[in-house]
Amino acid sequence: QVQLVESGGGLVQAGDSLRLSCAASGRTFSRSAMGWFRQAPGKEREFVAGISWGEINTYYADSVKGRFTISRDNAKNTVSLQIDSAKPEDTAVYYCAADSDDSPRTIWTTAARYDSWGQGTQVTVSS
Repeated sequence: QVQLVESGGGLVQAGDSLRLSCAASGRTFSRSAMGWFRQAPGKEREFVAGISWGEINTYYADSVKGRFTISRDNAKNTVSLQIDSAKPEDTAVYYCAADSDDSPRTIWTTAARYDSWGQGTQVTVSS
Protein backbone atom coordinates (compact mmCIF):
# COMPACT_ATOMS: atom_id res chain seq x y z
CA GLN A 1 0.00 0.00 0.00
CA VAL A 2 0.84 3.66 -0.23
CA GLN A 3 0.83 6.15 2.64
CA LEU A 4 -0.63 9.53 1.68
CA VAL A 5 -0.54 12.99 3.24
CA GLU A 6 -2.44 15.93 1.73
CA SER A 7 -1.58 19.59 2.12
CA GLY A 8 -2.42 22.94 0.59
CA GLY A 9 -6.00 23.41 1.68
CA GLY A 10 -7.28 26.70 2.99
CA LEU A 11 -9.76 29.52 2.66
CA VAL A 12 -10.00 31.30 -0.68
CA GLN A 13 -12.46 33.58 -2.41
CA ALA A 14 -14.54 32.62 -5.40
CA GLY A 15 -12.48 32.90 -8.55
CA ASP A 16 -9.17 32.31 -6.78
CA SER A 17 -6.74 29.46 -7.38
CA LEU A 18 -5.44 26.85 -4.98
CA ARG A 19 -3.03 23.96 -5.32
CA LEU A 20 -3.40 20.79 -3.30
CA SER A 21 -0.53 18.37 -2.93
CA CYS A 22 -0.39 14.77 -1.85
CA ALA A 23 2.90 13.27 -0.68
CA ALA A 24 3.15 9.53 -1.04
CA SER A 25 5.46 7.01 0.52
CA GLY A 26 5.73 3.38 -0.42
CA ARG A 27 7.39 1.57 -3.26
CA THR A 28 4.21 1.12 -5.29
CA PHE A 29 3.42 4.81 -5.89
CA SER A 30 4.83 4.91 -9.42
CA ARG A 31 2.57 2.01 -10.36
CA SER A 32 -0.54 3.35 -8.61
CA ALA A 33 -3.37 5.20 -10.22
CA MET A 34 -4.17 8.26 -8.13
CA GLY A 35 -7.41 10.01 -7.47
CA TRP A 36 -8.75 13.08 -5.73
CA PHE A 37 -12.13 12.90 -4.03
CA ARG A 38 -14.03 15.42 -1.95
CA GLN A 39 -16.74 15.34 0.66
CA ALA A 40 -18.90 18.29 1.60
CA PRO A 41 -20.90 18.37 4.86
CA GLY A 42 -23.95 16.18 4.63
CA LYS A 43 -22.94 14.78 1.25
CA GLU A 44 -21.32 11.59 0.05
CA ARG A 45 -17.70 11.45 -0.99
CA GLU A 46 -17.42 12.16 -4.71
CA PHE A 47 -14.80 11.65 -7.36
CA VAL A 48 -13.06 14.80 -8.57
CA ALA A 49 -10.11 13.79 -10.74
CA GLY A 50 -7.90 10.81 -11.47
CA ILE A 51 -4.62 10.04 -13.18
CA SER A 52 -3.31 6.69 -14.36
CA TRP A 53 0.20 5.43 -13.68
CA GLY A 54 1.28 4.46 -17.20
CA GLU A 55 0.72 6.16 -20.55
CA ILE A 56 -0.65 8.94 -18.44
CA ASN A 57 -4.38 9.47 -18.74
CA THR A 58 -6.49 11.88 -16.74
CA TYR A 59 -10.20 12.03 -16.05
CA TYR A 60 -12.35 14.66 -14.40
CA ALA A 61 -15.80 14.98 -12.96
CA ASP A 62 -17.99 17.17 -15.13
CA SER A 63 -18.36 19.68 -12.30
CA VAL A 64 -14.63 20.48 -12.30
CA LYS A 65 -13.66 19.90 -15.93
CA GLY A 66 -11.77 22.88 -17.30
CA ARG A 67 -11.07 24.30 -13.83
CA PHE A 68 -9.13 21.52 -12.08
CA THR A 69 -5.91 19.89 -13.25
CA ILE A 70 -4.41 16.73 -11.80
CA SER A 71 -0.75 15.93 -12.25
CA ARG A 72 1.87 13.62 -10.80
CA ASP A 73 5.60 13.62 -10.31
CA ASN A 74 6.85 10.08 -9.82
CA ALA A 75 10.38 11.29 -9.07
CA LYS A 76 9.05 13.25 -6.09
CA ASN A 77 6.26 10.81 -5.19
CA THR A 78 3.65 13.52 -5.34
CA VAL A 79 0.31 14.11 -6.99
CA SER A 80 -1.21 17.56 -7.21
CA LEU A 81 -4.59 19.09 -7.87
CA GLN A 82 -4.61 22.61 -9.27
CA ILE A 83 -7.90 24.38 -8.59
CA ASP A 84 -8.63 27.43 -10.72
CA SER A 85 -11.72 29.62 -10.81
CA ALA A 86 -12.79 28.20 -7.47
CA LYS A 87 -16.50 28.20 -6.68
CA PRO A 88 -18.31 28.08 -3.32
CA GLU A 89 -19.62 24.64 -4.29
CA ASP A 90 -16.02 23.40 -4.33
CA THR A 91 -15.99 23.72 -0.53
CA ALA A 92 -15.24 20.29 0.92
CA VAL A 93 -12.62 18.11 2.51
CA TYR A 94 -10.38 16.87 -0.29
CA TYR A 95 -8.85 13.40 -0.12
CA CYS A 96 -6.03 11.86 -2.06
CA ALA A 97 -6.33 8.15 -2.86
CA ALA A 98 -4.19 5.45 -4.45
CA ASP A 99 -5.18 2.39 -6.44
CA SER A 100 -2.14 0.12 -6.43
CA ASP A 101 -3.60 -2.87 -8.16
CA ASP A 102 -4.62 -2.02 -11.68
CA SER A 103 -3.47 -1.73 -15.25
CA PRO A 104 -1.42 1.26 -16.43
CA ARG A 105 -4.31 3.08 -18.10
CA THR A 106 -7.00 2.49 -15.48
CA ILE A 107 -8.69 5.33 -13.63
CA TRP A 108 -11.53 4.45 -11.28
CA THR A 109 -14.17 6.97 -10.25
CA THR A 110 -15.48 4.69 -7.50
CA ALA A 111 -13.99 5.23 -4.03
CA ALA A 112 -14.16 1.53 -3.20
CA ARG A 113 -11.57 0.77 -5.89
CA TYR A 114 -8.89 2.75 -4.05
CA ASP A 115 -6.93 0.98 -1.33
CA SER A 116 -5.06 3.86 0.31
CA TRP A 117 -6.36 7.21 1.53
CA GLY A 118 -4.96 10.36 3.04
CA GLN A 119 -6.46 12.16 6.02
CA GLY A 120 -7.94 14.96 3.94
CA THR A 121 -7.43 18.70 3.65
CA GLN A 122 -10.15 21.33 3.99
CA VAL A 123 -10.89 23.69 1.12
CA THR A 124 -13.30 26.53 1.77
CA VAL A 125 -14.37 28.90 -0.99
CA SER A 126 -16.18 32.04 0.09
CA SER A 127 -18.53 33.91 -2.20
